[in-house]
Amino acid sequence: MPEFERAEVESAFQHFVAVGDSGDWNAWADLHTEDGVWVEHHLGTQRGRDDIRRTILAVMGPVPMMEFPVAWHMIDGNRVVAYIWQVFPDPERAGAEYRFGNITVLEYAGEGLWSFQEDVYNPREAERVLTAWTDAGGRLAAPSAGSSAP
Repeated sequence: MPEFERAEVESAFQHFVAVGDSGDWNAWADLHTEDGVWVEHHLGTQRGRDDIRRTILAVMGPVPMMEFPVAWHMIDGNRVVAYIWQVFPDPERAGAEYRFGNITVLEYAGEGLWSFQEDVYNPREAERVLTAWTDAGGRLAAPSAGSSAP
């Protein structure tokens, strides 16, 4: 695979982040190559854009209100490694934080697409944060018609 210019990889990463922040998970899935691989250790390995789309829609459908601020990222050739917070909004608007960390590894394939993504986080911490958030009054979105958990 050719090595792409750093500016192109950076631009593609910033677009990836913006699409994730928009909550448009169909558009997010479209940022992966047709044969892309997404390794999500808690959910397994998704192979191909359609599998990635099916899984991300099921996982993120109940939490469209989440935000994903990037604490830091590094680029080495076609690879991006980033520390991305997974943040639920404070249901009481009192300044409480409901977030857990996630390390994302991406492999850029050109033309704004990613051929590989791996997300690494502690699912116990994610569950603890989600429980604290719902206990504080946070509410999940109703499942959309035709969606199912992976």
